[in-house]
Order: sequence, then structure tokens, then C-alpha cells
Amino acid sequence: MYNCGPTVYDFVHIGNLRSFLLADLLKRIFLERGFKVKQVINVTDIGHLVSEGDAGEDKMTKALRRENKPIALEAMRELGGFYLSAFKKDLIELNINTKDTIFPRASDHIPEQIALIQTLMEKGYGYKISDGLYFDTAKFPTYSDLSNKKQQQLEVGAPAYRRGARVEKNPEKVNQADFALWKFNNELGWQSPWGKGFPGWHIECSAMSMKYLGKHFDLHTGGIDLLGTHHPNEIAQSEAATNRKFVNYWLHNEFILVEGRKISKSLGNTITLKNVVDRGFSPLAYRLWLLGVHYRSPANFTWETLAGADKALFRLKKLLVEELGVKVGKVDADYIEKFSAAISNDLDTPKALALLWDLVKDKNITNENKRATIFYFDKIFGLGLENRAALSEEMKM
Repeated sequence: MYNCGPTVYDFVHIGNLRSFLLADLLKRIFLERGFKVKQVINVTDIGHLVSEGDAGEDKMTKALRRENKPIALEAMRELGGFYLSAFKKDLIELNINTKDTIFPRASDHIPEQIALIQTLMEKGYGYKISDGLYFDTAKFPTYSDLSNKKQQQLEVGAPAYRRGARVEKNPEKVNQADFALWKFNNELGWQSPWGKGFPGWHIECSAMSMKYLGKHFDLHTGGIDLLGTHHPNEIAQSEAATNRKFVNYWLHNEFILVEGRKISKSLGNTITLKNVVDRGFSPLAYRLWLLGVHYRSPANFTWETLAGADKALFRLKKLLVEELGVKVGKVDADYIEKFSAAISNDLDTPKALALLWDLVKDKNITNENKRATIFYFDKIFGLGLENRAALSEEMKM
């Protein structure tokens, strides 16, 4: 599976992290059921424009200006490395399983991206205008299938928050939905057969997913904001190049709001995992809170709801350390059947969590069997409940 990763121009916020919990849940379920999982989380350290489309300043360049660093590829890579390390630390704090996960950086795969663009140009899917090379979406009839949005309905210049698409008005484009394959830049970038510049943002995911997973693979995930443009663009350029189906299944998680408002730096409501810890909450309390909302439902974050999740997590730890003893019995077959049914039904984690609390209160289940069944649940939940030594230390604090 391929999971769209971060643009490493800043610290990721709690909304970004929801996508990686979705990927982690899938990975845990597959591993528990005996599958072998090859997972790729890409790292965008070049070429992601602020507008999510094909206009505006590159996010990495903007970050270099913000941090008073030279506008150079070396500085861009150093900056990306710093925020990549911070991102990986957040994944560890959230107990996200990164074992054997591949984190390819876009800047390390320029030759693969150029080769893919060459294939598209040779097959007649691309054309050149003054600012770069573009993919002709009219030549790919199923372009809007994933987003269920007709090309003529695409809103020029509109935000692509849900099933619509954000496209930037450019009079040189053949169709306004056409997207950049390569952007010219005489001052900064890489040499290519068409001139110096950067790959378009979308091409990296096709090039790197095909390098590590092949021309056709099982599963692709990302935030709902990628459904309108980025993922349809991936499908179009990949299938146009290979003449094969790109991905079997697509899953998209919804947005997180903060106090009822979209997360935005301009609103000053960007919350990082460090902010959560600085407030005295466990990162796993945030994980538990996320599990209580279906991944396809919008979630409204408040500090009060996080406090509730933190108390619930403490209650679980207290139960395991002080009340259920040390013996681990057998998993309860009835609860496991219900749990499996919930998880298998489009990752219904709220229902699965409800089963956990039903189990805790069930007087017909012995303590040792409760422990075993809770630990089984936690193979998927990932709350670290089986680490008795760590739990005991926390209870002393």
C-alpha cells in the first residue's frame, strides 16, 4: 500500500496525522490476519505548490524564506530532512508501526520522475506551454471517475476540499483541469530534456509508487483533500503510461476541525503533537480520540474531548495494572467475532471501541480472559496496553 505522506516544510499538525493512523490501522489488520505488507509513505521535499494546484510559490521555497535560509537545493534538502525527522518522531509517539516502511524522498527520485514524464510526452499525453509541461486530461476519458466530478464542472480557482477539484486558471492550458508534469525554473531545480526546473507535485507519487510497488498495487490512502485533484492526477498519468489499472482500492479520511473551524495557520489554530504533550496529555490519548470517530466522518477536536480521551486511557491502564491481575487467559471468541465484524465493516473503530468497554463491564468474563481479549483488541487499536512495565511506571506518576 501507498500512503500519501507529508510535505516536509513544517511540523505536521494533528489533522495531518489522521491519515497515518488510517494507514496504521490497515497495516495492523493485514498483519494480524497473516498478510505480508509492503508499505510506502512518500516524502514531498520539492515541488508542492502552496495552492495545491499549479500556481503560487513552492512550499519548500516559502519555508526557506521563512527560516532565512538560502534558496538552494542543498538548503531545501537540509530543511526537508529536519522536518522529516520530526514527522517520524510523531509517528513513534502515536505508536504507528513503521517497521519495514519505506519513506522515499521526492528529491532522491528525480530520474524516475523525468523518465515517467518522457513516457507520457512520447505517448502524446503531455504538451508544452511557457511555464512547463502539462498533462492533457481530455485524452484520459476516465479522468474524473474517482472524484465523480465531470470535467466541465471543475471550478476554476476554487478550493478542492471535498469531491471537487481545485484548478488554477491558465489561458495557455488546453483544458483548465490539465496539471503540471514539469515546471520551468531557470534559477533553481534540476536539468531535464525540456529545461531546468522541478517535477510537478503529482508525478512523484506515480514514479515512486511504481518503483517500490510495481505498476499495479492493492491500496492507496490519503486525506479527503486529495480526492479532487491529486489522486485523479496520479491515476491518469500512471495508467496513461502503463496501460494498466493503477490501484485496486482507495481510502480517504475526512478532515479534523479545531473548535469547529478548519485548521489554518492564518486562524492560529494549528495544533501539533508537541502541543498535545505540552498540555500534559499522552499522544496515545489523541490516538484513542481518533479511534472514536469513523475515518470517513469529520471530527471536531477540542481540548475538552481530548481530556475525556486521556481519562479513558488512564482508566484502561488502571484496570490492567490494578484490577485484572497478571494472568493472561484466553481471548473470548464471542467478543473477537464481534470485534472482527466491526473492524471488517469499513474500519468501524467507534463500534470496536464500544465493544472494548462492553468487555470491561462484562461480569461473565474472567479477569484473565478479559486481559487476553483486551490485548487482542489492542493489536489493532495500538494503544500500547500490553506493555505492563510502561503502564506500571505511568500509574506511579
